[in-house]
Amino acid sequence: MLSTELADLKAYMAENPGAVIEDVARERKVTPRAVLEAMPETMVRIGGGSEFGAAMNDVAQWGEVTLIVHTDDAIFEFTGAIPAGEVGRGYFNLMQPKGLHGHLRHERCAAIAFVERPFMGKSSAFIAFINVDGGIMFKVFVGRDETRALRSDQLQRFHALGEKIASARAV
Repeated sequence: MLSTELADLKAYMAENPGAVIEDVARERKVTPRAVLEAMPETMVRIGGGSEFGAAMNDVAQWGEVTLIVHTDDAIFEFTGAIPAGEVGRGYFNLMQPKGLHGHLRHERCAAIAFVERPFMGKSSAFIAFINVDGGIMFKVFVGRDETRALRSDQLQRFHALGEKIASARAV
């Protein structure tokens, strides 16, 4: 990306931090990772993808969260507890027979972003698992309480995990 394009993207994200990342990426013909990296540094921290399993198993202890998979064709949302998983046969396998389960290509995770920003008039916090192509594999959002505020217990865990995995901004 040219330095002027990067500067323009950074300026846009500073003015529009709640913009839908995938939409900005498509409109500007950049990867979602480039959009995340262009966000104000106070809103995003990025660490290595090698911590995929540790991050997923930490999130498995948070309780009800929302997992979102955003493609060009659909936005899938799952609200509930994320199951713990383990690596086997080349996949990170979510270990439960019902609800959310499946097999994730953890080795394609190049980075993990911890994003805290305003979105649709409310605070939001999510973890974005970024693949080797710069796309977002999926996002896990901190849950909300009965007043629609971010759950403070999960937000503390989000910050602690972000500190552990993304202690230095890795771009």
